[in-house]
Amino acid sequence: MHWKADVNILFVASECAPFVKTGGLADVIGAVPKSLEPLGGDVRILLPAYPALAAQVAKGARVLAFDDLFGGPARVVAVQEAGLNLLLLDAPHLFDRAGNIYLDGNGNDWGDNHLRFGALSWVGAQIATGALDGWQPDVVNAHDWQAGLVPAYLRAQDGPTPPVVLTVHNIAFQGVFGADTVDALRLDPALFTQDGYEYWGKVSFLKGGLAMADKITTVSPTYARELMLPEFGAGLDGVLNARKADLTGILNGIDLDVWNPADDAALPAPYTSKTLKKKAQSRAALCTRFGIDANHEAPVFCVVSRLTEQKGLDMLLECLPVLTGAGARLAVLGTGDKRFETGFVDAARRHGGQVGTIIGYNETLSHLMQGGADAILIPSRFEPCGLTQLYGLRYGTIPVVARTGGLADTVIDANPAALSTGCATGVQFSPVTVAGLAAAIQRTCDLFRDRPTWAAMMRRAMAHPVGWDQSARAYMALYQGLV
Repeated sequence: MHWKADVNILFVASECAPFVKTGGLADVIGAVPKSLEPLGGDVRILLPAYPALAAQVAKGARVLAFDDLFGGPARVVAVQEAGLNLLLLDAPHLFDRAGNIYLDGNGNDWGDNHLRFGALSWVGAQIATGALDGWQPDVVNAHDWQAGLVPAYLRAQDGPTPPVVLTVHNIAFQGVFGADTVDALRLDPALFTQDGYEYWGKVSFLKGGLAMADKITTVSPTYARELMLPEFGAGLDGVLNARKADLTGILNGIDLDVWNPADDAALPAPYTSKTLKKKAQSRAALCTRFGIDANHEAPVFCVVSRLTEQKGLDMLLECLPVLTGAGARLAVLGTGDKRFETGFVDAARRHGGQVGTIIGYNETLSHLMQGGADAILIPSRFEPCGLTQLYGLRYGTIPVVARTGGLADTVIDANPAALSTGCATGVQFSPVTVAGLAAAIQRTCDLFRDRPTWAAMMRRAMAHPVGWDQSARAYMALYQGLV
């Protein structure tokens, strides 16, 4: 495949690792541009200038200014940082807020989220049509609902506009607001239709993007198929079926430099597939950190997750008697719904020495958990792609996953056929029920006791390709087809 040199690509997104992150979206935005660059992609990332980016804003150069951007003055500042070309939307009236980038101090959506991310989409459309001196995108890749109105703003402009790819990272979040926001968002009222951004009499950022983008991608092939089913499409399955010819599932990858057990500073003893015995030191450190006893006859499971119903963690709470009864241990790191936070804190109290819980977000600790646990539990009811199972594969920490979305696409179940042919890398379960999860936990404990089989699975998991190379080529082919 021959790539056109220097294809200009504008990413529009609400978060980007390592600067600001609430989930896997940020990891993708921080990693994909680096993989596109060797293929000829010149990627600029339009990102809100949250307080966490104050240092980058201070040393950047102003490249755009707006007297009134949805209620106040704003500017765009260009800066290179962490190998990325950032275009930071510095609009203090919209983004200079402490805490969560989407939620207020009470855990509710910010009341002006429509203006905050409408502004992001609107500025993306201005850059798409040549507002910057010396650089204009050949194609725009808008990510999730926060950038979903980019094609709506472009549709309303005169003259040629670049094609837009909309990537759906999680269809559960759609950006739906009242019809009375049309004027404040500077939207063309003529597009408030079934073929535009109208959704059941309201404005939907994501539905508008799905209806008007040139191409749609999502983050795994299985999730792309699932989205066209009512049980997974979150009310938008009809729109996606109508756009079926323009929908592609491209599997996420991970940054192999950031996630590398051979030189991970978070591990007491980095290791490779040839030095797996060193993993025991991380296991011991993990057990100490979570206050659990190291039982060498049963696995230490970990969970690194948002604590929500989507992630199936209510099922895991019900399965704890099975897990602890088998002699296994569990370390949980996450934050989310209060009932799950309370549930796992109570579980740690009830199962002292067997279950440990830390409520919060801690990137360094998540690396130790991947390095120290024997297996990682991901019992999601739906999962667009998932990244923690990819980290698990990379670290030889066997993923135990629900058979859905990207989990089904990335983990090879240790069924008899896969074991006999030497290709198993984890444990899948279906149906996604309490009984299904309990059986998967028991099966994992049985596999763990067969040490030669378990060690072979660890080595195969670590050899499984989890980087961005193949997926970056798929993205570039999509962009090339549009350009």
